[in-house]
Amino acid sequence: MGRILAIDYGTKRIGLAVTDEMRMIAFGLTTVETSNIFSFLTDYFKKEHVSLIVVGEPKQMDNSASESEMYIQPFVEKLKTVFPTIEIERHDERFTSKMAFQTMIDGGLKKKHRKNKALIDEISATIILQSYLGKSGI
Repeated sequence: MGRILAIDYGTKRIGLAVTDEMRMIAFGLTTVETSNIFSFLTDYFKKEHVSLIVVGEPKQMDNSASESEMYIQPFVEKLKTVFPTIEIERHDERFTSKMAFQTMIDGGLKKKHRKNKALIDEISATIILQSYLGKSGI
């Protein structure tokens, strides 16, 4: 059984989170510039066994697709093409950025550090992954 990698997609940066090998704990991995994501993932997959990628699925309050879905869908299709042996699932990511920001406040991060958008993206990916683990019962 391989790790699960979660992706919080953004047009500038992508937040990444991953589970341990037992798929019990989700933790932030890093943030990568969107233009470098496929080279980063190729290198990462050479070092670590990942059997599932969970990509955040932004939705509106009425459950319809968010405007950013038009950028994410082509990305997901390319993931499927470049990494055909890795299963890909989508998971609702509503409110993850707000939850990430609140997590930073609750964790006592100073205002200067809370402005770090890359950290917010990484925490958002971690929240997506934790939510996925909780829902799927893994």
